[in-house]
Amino acid sequence: MIFDFPLLLFLAPAVALAVGFAAWLGRGRRIRLARRWSPALAKMAKARGGWAPLLLAAVALLAMVGLAGPRMGTTEITTETRALSLVLAVDISRSMLAEDVSPNRLQRSVREARRLIDDLDGDRLGLVAFAGQSYILAPLTVDGSAIRMYLDALDPDLASSGGSNLRAVLAQGAQLLGATTEAADRVLVLFTDGEAHDTLPDIVGQAEALKDVGVRLVVVAEGRPDPVRIPIRDSAGTLTEYKQDADGAVVQTRRRDDVLQAMVDAAEGTLVPSEVADQAGAVRELVAAMKRSPSSETRTADLVPRAWIPVLAAALLLLLYTLARPGPALVALAGILMGPGSAAAQRPAAGDRALAAGDPAGAAAAFLAEAARGAARDTAFYNAGTAALEAGRLEVARGALTEAAKSLDPALRYRALYNLGLVGLLAADADTTREQEFLEDAVDRLRQALLLEPSSARAKWNLELADRRRPPPPSGGGGGGGGTPPPTGGGGQPQQQQPGETRRAGLSQSQAEQILNSMERRERETRAEQQRRLQAGSAGGVKDW
Repeated sequence: MIFDFPLLLFLAPAVALAVGFAAWLGRGRRIRLARRWSPALAKMAKARGGWAPLLLAAVALLAMVGLAGPRMGTTEITTETRALSLVLAVDISRSMLAEDVSPNRLQRSVREARRLIDDLDGDRLGLVAFAGQSYILAPLTVDGSAIRMYLDALDPDLASSGGSNLRAVLAQGAQLLGATTEAADRVLVLFTDGEAHDTLPDIVGQAEALKDVGVRLVVVAEGRPDPVRIPIRDSAGTLTEYKQDADGAVVQTRRRDDVLQAMVDAAEGTLVPSEVADQAGAVRELVAAMKRSPSSETRTADLVPRAWIPVLAAALLLLLYTLARPGPALVALAGILMGPGSAAAQRPAAGDRALAAGDPAGAAAAFLAEAARGAARDTAFYNAGTAALEAGRLEVARGALTEAAKSLDPALRYRALYNLGLVGLLAADADTTREQEFLEDAVDRLRQALLLEPSSARAKWNLELADRRRPPPPSGGGGGGGGTPPPTGGGGQPQQQQPGETRRAGLSQSQAEQILNSMERRERETRAEQQRRLQAGSAGGVKDW
């Protein structure tokens, strides 16, 4: 057995230990979090999943072994193909350098041959180049890249003798295709301008012989029927002269349609004219309907990849863990989908946990810290003030509840004002030197609370209690001659109040009665809404003092 990545195999134990250790730490943290909720939940968490770190470590080990790419054993691989036997024959005589087609006849033949190779991927292809003689450049092969390489190197200088010998190339193609024993059709695709130097009877005779051996001929004509000169260019592509014969006359060449047609007729083949823009496509359409023979090849492959074995084992272990403990698996999936913020929101706040533990002072500090972070600021200030009130820290309670009383929520504002009234009453008991100041503040806060909740019996009671505890105001005016004498004579008219008559600071008895009567009328009109607010104000996990 060998491995594609041995380094990963060496790292596998370390990764497995790291995963197991992380799972062990996670289990311990889960137990600690469960203990915060309740001892029973902590006991349950501790009793379950003790084997989970070992199982996850084994999963990590198997996954790393799979990533290392183990290979071992041998196997037999059988490939089946349906291939066509096709030989490309390209004319590389000097007449193919004529530029009556772009860029010239030879380069157009090479371009169309390359496209045909791309279209016939998987077929057996061969390549023959010819001028005065014929040359086999590539026997039948499925390696199209080798054919392309020879095509790119085609040049008239490769031929040892000039001219075009069509009879020779037809014979060469028949010989090359006749060597195959496949049942598929055999095709010779000939790219030429038809300007041959051998006789027409020889060409026709060889074309008939090609038909007799069962080779199909496809002739791709290049050039135009009008005579053109043959340019001679240097390596930089600069025109230096035109091709001349032995007598110094400029040679002219043209496409020989008579030769091409006679050759095609004798072989009962097909002629693709030069005027066809997509000659490769036309040839592809012709050979698409031809018979292809199925062939199969069997070979033995050594060191077969076996990474699927440890990966499958790791997947099965994970599946077993999920089935055995679906709870943690679902929690992990939910944590991935919702993110850490949603999971953290399910835990009680630090202040709530401190209150449940009987530490109101710590709860007040936690709620103040929560308010400083800006999370539910009004509620956090109210909770902090209420916890501080329970802890007896009246100044902290006053400051926090004052901030909470600025809330736009009427129910929350009522509870904050009510608790501020209680702070004033308790402060008046604790500090007799400032008793009057604290009582005045308590009366003011409780009045504001009653404006928000007129039906609150507790607020009414505490308001009356605070008002009665306030000392009466001092009497005004002097005795004797300062006043206006009462009117003489009888009469049942009430006496007018004298300037020096005693007045109570704040609300008089009649004013208090008017306020209470107004509150009772409002209570009757909005009883349903007030009942809902009363229930909302008295509900919740925080005490309403």
